[in-house]
Amino acid sequence: MAQPLIFVVQGPTASGKTLFAIELAQQFQTEIISFDSRQIYHELNIGVARPSLDELNAVKHHFVASHSIKTPLNANEFAKQAKAQFTTLLKQNGAVVLVGGSALFADALLLGLDPLPHNLAVQEKWQGIYEKEGLVALQSELEKKDPAFFAHIDQMNPVRLIRALEVVEITGQSNLVLRSGPKADPAHLQRFFIDWPREELYSRINRRVDLMIQEGLEKEAHIFYPDQQKLLALQTVGYKEFFDFFDGHMSREEAIDKIKQHTRNYAKRQLTWLKKYAHIHALNPYAKPSLIEQVLQRIG
Repeated sequence: MAQPLIFVVQGPTASGKTLFAIELAQQFQTEIISFDSRQIYHELNIGVARPSLDELNAVKHHFVASHSIKTPLNANEFAKQAKAQFTTLLKQNGAVVLVGGSALFADALLLGLDPLPHNLAVQEKWQGIYEKEGLVALQSELEKKDPAFFAHIDQMNPVRLIRALEVVEITGQSNLVLRSGPKADPAHLQRFFIDWPREELYSRINRRVDLMIQEGLEKEAHIFYPDQQKLLALQTVGYKEFFDFFDGHMSREEAIDKIKQHTRNYAKRQLTWLKKYAHIHALNPYAKPSLIEQVLQRIG
């Protein structure tokens, strides 16, 4: 009996992961599990670049618009909930495609995460600081207390910042020291990313942001504006910058420029994360063999 195949499509935002994952799933007659920590929320659409209805209908997707921002999901909870679907797809179809930009979610499902200490009082302390002083206070504190880890983390994500500050306060050690990193991938797991030249990737990001603006990102952000402090998932690139515009901290043009800049910064961190993996295959978007053909050549 052939060994089941696990395909993981990851890498930077705007690199074309969604369409490629759909083609892969169609090639191997299976379904997709998304590991995007923001597309999972049904309230968020334009600002998280959720797949279109046509894309969602082309192949069945799991964990897209499946949860509410009122009950946020962390990586461990995602792994627990996704495990059954993941196992079922492998058993039924002999293959499964995972796609997304939140590599920590994928690692939690496929490899498990390092156990890290938790103290509710410390967590609530940093949560309180965030509610009183905002995201900048968390960023400043983590950069001071754990600069090495700060360079790797999603700096616009208050949940990650609060968790990192909690861990470093409890242990007195850097999060990088305590996180041993991903364990070895199983032999039947194939990781891929679409390897755009940096300038082209940044151009794709800028064009995507322009399209989001045309599609109504500002209006979508305005809907969530009253809840920005109550719902941590809203502290996300694309929304946060418009909240600052609504607060009068910057002009509309500056907000749009900041969205592009922060998205490029996020893409750079996503690329840095890929260096953690011993085996991940770069796909050339310009090569004559299509992306699918490159995968087929790789797996023989």
